[in-house]
Amino acid sequence: MKILITGIAGFIGSHVAEYLQKQGHEVVGIDNFSDYYPVQLKKKNAATLRAKGIEILQADLREITAIEKLPKGIEYIFHFAAQPGIAATSTFEDYLTNNVIATQNLLSYALKLSSLQLFVNIGTSSIYGLNATFPETVVPKPASHYGVTKLAAEQLVLCSSRLNQLNACSLRLYSVYGSRERPDKLFTKLLDCGLNDKTFPLFEGSLSHLRSFTHVSDIVKGITSVIGKEAVCNGEIFNIGTEAEYTTQQGVDAVEKLLNTKITFEKLPPRSGDQQRTKADIGKARELLNYNPMVTLEEGVAEQLTWFRDL
Repeated sequence: MKILITGIAGFIGSHVAEYLQKQGHEVVGIDNFSDYYPVQLKKKNAATLRAKGIEILQADLREITAIEKLPKGIEYIFHFAAQPGIAATSTFEDYLTNNVIATQNLLSYALKLSSLQLFVNIGTSSIYGLNATFPETVVPKPASHYGVTKLAAEQLVLCSSRLNQLNACSLRLYSVYGSRERPDKLFTKLLDCGLNDKTFPLFEGSLSHLRSFTHVSDIVKGITSVIGKEAVCNGEIFNIGTEAEYTTQQGVDAVEKLLNTKITFEKLPPRSGDQQRTKADIGKARELLNYNPMVTLEEGVAEQLTWFRDL
């Protein structure tokens, strides 16, 4: 099968690309190598993929001309490319153009593919809002520009499905961590602080936040479980994450135990739009996709530590 992955040089996209290539699929990717976080990390991911024979195009989907570079004959699209997170350095225009305009441009390309079997939008639990503990049927209440624009992107994709223009689904991911995690994310930052005697920037109240910390390998299995289930998935939304729930403090404890050290904190004011609780309700994914996440927090953090030490 010929598969296109957008945002292929990023954290999750690069893992999905590797997995699908190992399964015998022909994988092609596109990435704009944004400087939202160090470009050299994405270039390192890209080099790993290219060494395995995966073609990567450097182009920006916010520009409609980018779709002219995309290949013909694509059967599956996994759309990861987005402006992530709720960083103060990201403007509303960043979220709008990367998450909405880029998605619409990609759809205009997808609609011309007679070979396309399924367009898989990669969404986020941030679509639900400050508390993400619900089944897919609940009305979303996003509380950040990130969540709002990711919901808009999701609806653009599902709109095309409702109009019978293409088969499409959306997967809402929960608190993903593991090797290649972005430097601004929790566990990479904790490992960096613990190993290099740095102070961790702690937003007020965040230690009590609850999260469905889900290892990237379990996320990859959930994402790729849609393949071959086009009729089941078309028009649907699935939560992908673990049902296990941890506080941020438990995440800190896991890193400190692994490193046999104590991490010091710099206390910061609360961050607007930060989710208070995420707990993946995966009953639908279990039933229809046979999704069953297995990796414990301790196992996942140990895997991430091995990767971090090799950076």
